Formats: sequence, C-alpha cells, structure tokens
Amino acid sequence: MKKTRPSLADIRRLYRKTSTIAVVGASPDPSKRAQVIPAYLQSQGYRIIPVNPTHEEVFGEHCYPTLTEISERVDIVDVFRPASEAPGIAHQAVAIGARALWLQVGIVSDEAEHIARDAGLVFVEDHCIGQMHAMAGLGPGPDH
Repeated sequence: MKKTRPSLADIRRLYRKTSTIAVVGASPDPSKRAQVIPAYLQSQGYRIIPVNPTHEEVFGEHCYPTLTEISERVDIVDVFRPASEAPGIAHQAVAIGARALWLQVGIVSDEAEHIARDAGLVFVEDHCIGQMHAMAGLGPGPDH
C-alpha cells in the first residue's frame, strides 16, 4: 500500500505555518485515536476545530456538522473517516480554502489526492499527524 507524504522538511514547514486544524471525525471518546491525536495537537498549541455531526462539542470547542459550515480559516483538514468519504471531504477542504488535506493512518484515496493536488493543497495519506509532529522534532508525540 502506498503512503503519500511530502518530505520531512516540507512537513516541518507545514506545521510551522499552521495554527488551525479541522478534525473530521473528531471524537470525545478517549479510547479513540480521533480523540487522542487532536487532543495532543491542541496541547501543542494548535487550534482544533472538531467536525462531527453527532456531537455538539469536542475538545472544549463547538463541533461543526461539516467542514463547509466553519467560518474561520482552516490550515489543515485532518481526516479520521473511511477512505470512501475522503473524496467528498477533499472537495469540502478545497471549498473552504484549506492549505492541506491529511488522511490518517490506514486511509488512502487516489481520488482525494487528485482533488487536493489539483487545487494546490498539500496532501498526506496513511500517516498519523501526531506521530509526524514528533518525527519532525516539534513535540513529544501523542500517547497511544
């Protein structure tokens, strides 16, 4: 299975230019990676905007049903949803002007990649945004 990501230097630049991360599939359940990873990033100073239609609040933040309902700037869209949903999420990421689309470990989508890259977004798939933060030397990494 392919794993697409920019170079580590490009990843470092992306993190340094990022202040806001929208997390599609965010969860309030501390046993799920969709809670542990964004909570780690929040602890590292990033603003986390949860996106999940089944919750009103996650990480102490208002939870949006879709990306397109977010009214503020989003730098990275981090995805914890099945690969079959990735193309639709990619279209939404483009529509809101995100700079990057990041598909978590186990999520691979050629269609989402084409949508994101054609719109000029940085694209990462099948990598953990929290573990990459640690690999880039920017923090201790999430506990999971």
